[in-house]
Parts: sequence; structure tokens; C-alpha cells
Amino acid sequence: MMNIAKYSLLAVALAAAPIAASTQAVAGDYYRRHHNDALAAGALGLAAGLVTGAVIASQPRTVYIEPEPIYMEPAPRRVYVEPEPVYVDDYPPAPRPVYGAAVEPWSAEWYDYCSARYRSFNARSGTYMGYDGRSHFCTAG
Repeated sequence: MMNIAKYSLLAVALAAAPIAASTQAVAGDYYRRHHNDALAAGALGLAAGLVTGAVIASQPRTVYIEPEPIYMEPAPRRVYVEPEPVYVDDYPPAPRPVYGAAVEPWSAEWYDYCSARYRSFNARSGTYMGYDGRSHFCTAG
């Protein structure tokens, strides 16, 4: 709406400019001879301004139309359910300690056991090298 008013005011100003230029200050015969020409030029300017304003005002306008809302089913939520504790009473019995069943050091069974158990077993001293870097005596049983 403001554009129409702006362009209409511009058209009126353009039409009035030739009329204002031919005032009484330019007296005499000049005023009388060109008075009709000035009025014609003013009318022509007014018409041109109105046509230009109408063309600009008739431009298509962009109108936003909000789309209809779309309902979407919410995604199912996964809920963690903690399982009930299960108590088991049928564990196997603990192993029984065996006393006095150790293999006698320096016997043939002792050598076989220690050499099979430790790769670093030294049969002369009866020791092996532990992960701590020290020598330990092999105790079978």
C-alpha cells in the first residue's frame, strides 16, 4: 500500500514541476504562449506516473499458506525391565584338602612334575625362575 502512495506522490511531483517552472515571474508573452504546453506536459506526466504506479502495484505478491499439521504416531519406547534375581543352591561341593600327599623332592616324580610345570626349571638346583625375576624352589603337590 505504501508503494502506491509513494509512486502517486512522485507522479504528482513530476506533473507539477513544469507548471511551477512557468510562473508569473517569467512574465509576458512567454507565459501565455507556453501555458497550454505546460499544462499538457503536466497532464502527460501525471498520466505516466499513474500508469507506472499501477504497473508496479499490480506485481504478484508472495503469500505464505501454512500447511495442515500431519499427525505421526510416536515411535515405541524401549523399556528396560530388570530380571528377577535367581538363586542357585546346587553348587558343587568344595574340594577336600589332601594332607601329606606332596611329592617328595628330588624323586623321579618330582623331576617330572617340575620340568613339565615350569619351563625354566633347573634340575641341578631344583629351582625355577619366577615372573618376579627370582629363583624359587619347586614344591610339587
